[in-house]
Amino acid sequence: MGVRAVKPKVHKGTILIFSQVYVPDPASVGQHIADVAAEMAARGYRVLVYTANRGYDDPTQKYPAREMIRGVDVRRLPLSSFGKKSLITRIIGTASFMLQAFWRGMFTFNLCGILFSTSPPLIGLVATVLKLFRQIPTAYWAMDLNPDQLIAMGKLTRDHPLASFLESANRMVLRNTSLIIALDRFMAARLNKRGNYANKMVVIPPWPHETFVEPLEHDANPFRKQHGLNGKFVIMYSGNHSPSNPLLTLLQAAERYKDDQHLCFMFIGGGIGKKEVEQFIATHKLTNSISLPYQPLEALRYSLSAADAHVVSLGENMVGIIHPCKVYGAMTVGRPVLFFGPAPSHIADLIDNHAFGVHVSHGDVDGAVAAIEWLRQADPAVRSEMGRIGQNILQASLSQEILCGRFCDALEGILR
Repeated sequence: MGVRAVKPKVHKGTILIFSQVYVPDPASVGQHIADVAAEMAARGYRVLVYTANRGYDDPTQKYPAREMIRGVDVRRLPLSSFGKKSLITRIIGTASFMLQAFWRGMFTFNLCGILFSTSPPLIGLVATVLKLFRQIPTAYWAMDLNPDQLIAMGKLTRDHPLASFLESANRMVLRNTSLIIALDRFMAARLNKRGNYANKMVVIPPWPHETFVEPLEHDANPFRKQHGLNGKFVIMYSGNHSPSNPLLTLLQAAERYKDDQHLCFMFIGGGIGKKEVEQFIATHKLTNSISLPYQPLEALRYSLSAADAHVVSLGENMVGIIHPCKVYGAMTVGRPVLFFGPAPSHIADLIDNHAFGVHVSHGDVDGAVAAIEWLRQADPAVRSEMGRIGQNILQASLSQEILCGRFCDALEGILR
């Protein structure tokens, strides 16, 4: 009796994804790209991801050179990330990543499209050149905008040669890409100022990671016990600590509560602003403030649910440049949001329209204290109702199933 031949699996084509960060790294951009990659693999495509082999925030963390994750072929490039502490090493890592990505993109078999984001910032140039050589469509997921961010932070002037170069690169990428995904209407407006891209742009906010995040009651949460939070009202900031998401007003409010051991301020995550937060806590002896690193993805349900209220921050000049997606994690676990930032903005619009949080302007320490006190003294049923409102919004229009599905529909629409 002969051996029956097994037919190889036939794919619709190969989607190439370039991202310097990818799961299990905790950076949000890598987690969202992983959701899209897994969904496209489930739809019958071969999905090939090229990413860095070291942690984005912690370069001492090294990942396997190659592995299959949720049906996605993940390949990690050596010498492509050295952390964020030094500008020189960041430039070297970015250049190495881009060169390796280009070389592999030139020889990927049965290529039907490329998806790229803004990590590293200039990877769009590589995708654009590959598009011209390979004659395939590309999709640009705008997670943040530069030089806009550098200019808004005062690190560049508009007439600086680097700003001019970045702007020219952006315009070339935008002209040549087949699909642009903006995170909110403010970002879409900024992109459209560079040209009329309405016919190839979709606005899709980043979604919560519902696979890993779900509500958990305080008395069943080991995270609260582990960090001595039982019986305390916890104000939590969880995510990237960046000058684009300033926390000074919150820290100054925390200083006024430094002797109140029934209140706890938690700062979870990493980023270039993390050191400043920890210095403020140490300098002002904030004994009721706790700083922790990024939590593993599988532990998010415990850490996020440990809060009684979640802080979301957006810099005054950052509307349409970045999108603080940490708001969706707070909504998923059903907690009120304490938003520090300008209006109008995407988060301010959500809170104004749905009343699941409190809005405070940067610099208004008295307003921050009043908001914290109101949340703290509010009837638990009121806070629970605010949390339920956030959860209902997610389920109705902002869930992972809805938004990731829309994203993949749009991506599939341009693939050859």
